Amino acid sequence: MELVQGLEHSGDGERLGGSDGEGKALTGVSGGRGRAGPADPKASSQPVPLQGCDSPAPRRRRAAAAAEGLGGGSGAPPRAAAMGSVLSRGLRRHRELLPPADGEPGDSGGRGSKRGRGDSDSDSGDERLHSGRRRKKFKSTSEYIYLTLFLNGENSDIKIRALGEEWNLHKIYLCQSGYFSSMFSGSWKESSMNTIELEIPDQNIDVEALQVAFGSLYRDEVLIKPSQVVAVSAAACMLQLDGLIQQCGETMKETINAKTVCGYYKAAETYGLDSVKKKCLEWLLNNMMIHQSVELFKGISINLMKQLISSSNLFVMQVEMDVYTMLKKWMFLQLVPSWNGSLKHLLGEADAWFAERRKEWLSPVYKQLWFAMLRVEQENDIGPQEINKEELEGNSMRCGRKLAEDGDYCWRWTGFNFGFDLLVTYTNSCITFKRNTLSQPCSGSVSLQPRRSIAFRLHLASFDSTGRVTRSITTGYQILSFEKDQEEVVMYLDSRLLIFPVYICCNFLYTSPEKQ
Repeated sequence: MELVQGLEHSGDGERLGGSDGEGKALTGVSGGRGRAGPADPKASSQPVPLQGCDSPAPRRRRAAAAAEGLGGGSGAPPRAAAMGSVLSRGLRRHRELLPPADGEPGDSGGRGSKRGRGDSDSDSGDERLHSGRRRKKFKSTSEYIYLTLFLNGENSDIKIRALGEEWNLHKIYLCQSGYFSSMFSGSWKESSMNTIELEIPDQNIDVEALQVAFGSLYRDEVLIKPSQVVAVSAAACMLQLDGLIQQCGETMKETINAKTVCGYYKAAETYGLDSVKKKCLEWLLNNMMIHQSVELFKGISINLMKQLISSSNLFVMQVEMDVYTMLKKWMFLQLVPSWNGSLKHLLGEADAWFAERRKEWLSPVYKQLWFAMLRVEQENDIGPQEINKEELEGNSMRCGRKLAEDGDYCWRWTGFNFGFDLLVTYTNSCITFKRNTLSQPCSGSVSLQPRRSIAFRLHLASFDSTGRVTRSITTGYQILSFEKDQEEVVMYLDSRLLIFPVYICCNFLYTSPEKQ
């Protein structure tokens, strides 16, 4: 009946009428079996023969032809073709009257879309509808609070004034700060005031840092720029915002480089960021002598420099004498901070400046080294016999080398070696030590003692463009005893794990430390 009603309201306004035979034929077609049925519901259920049909076979052929005509076939009789056109329009109209399935487009969906309307499709339509609702973007609660309450200051119940600026804030949010929580909960006069003048004792704090610190009370996530992080740390410490302090520390550790390391170290000391202080110290030990600059030297304080040059972990390029040269440049910049030349001219300027102010401030060091050399020459000292980490770290000499790419390398670190001419070789991913006595000429004096011992630690490292360590290998402290011209492999390396350039730093102790 729904199909008949749809046909009655077809697009051309036509109604299927005519003789009773045509109506019976249509009713039979609507039944889907190609045979006539009773037009009257009260009529017999027996099939009613089509007019003009005398036998079942012609009747079947006529029914097939009628069905073909309804389908729009080219061989259909005119009347069947007309009925097929009307039926087709009625079916389309019937579909248009039905509501679209969930998630299925309406008229704009096009004619080529075919979709069943079973239970499974209905379920998937519901899923698409819910999925579409989830994809709709809403402003998060945090964003809404930050925009409405913090930036717009709606329903503010307190004003904070500092550094010439004013913030319309809310006590319930400010109480997340230990500073304001104590202020509002105690018997302070500010607890009943609607406007508070905030005194800023720290010169590192600026308006932008206060904006970030106050805003952090109204949102879940805060983006801190490296250029702001010291100021924000200062504001966070003053307001006792532990979460923001921790985030500042993580930002510092991730952005340490030659331009930021000194400022970060100073801030870490001031605001108690021990992990940041440790990371900055590690960076300087690895990079201070590799990436020297005027700005870097100016930023290193006296106490910090003491820690660096006294550490056995300092990466020295090339020998201990280079530490002395670097110290001259650093001292000159500390004594003449107004000097603004280039690194290329720094050493010459420092030598000229110190030449006019000569003093015997190195005499104790010279004296200590001279006595050690005499003990070796008189065969009273053949080198360290046991590992004492404290003695090794306090007295070992540091030497380093840069391997730009894989290959074969050989070098000797001379000067203050107490008659131990040490040849170091890198080849086939192995590092070898050789005590040269007679096999190769040496410009300095060579000890002829049958056996000499050295204590050493070998450290290899690779760095990224910011100076951060990407790979590190060490032998730990060891003692080797060498006969004349003896050679020993001290480190085997996996070439697949090496990332060039590789920096090699060695700690050597050629003599036994003098007992006090």
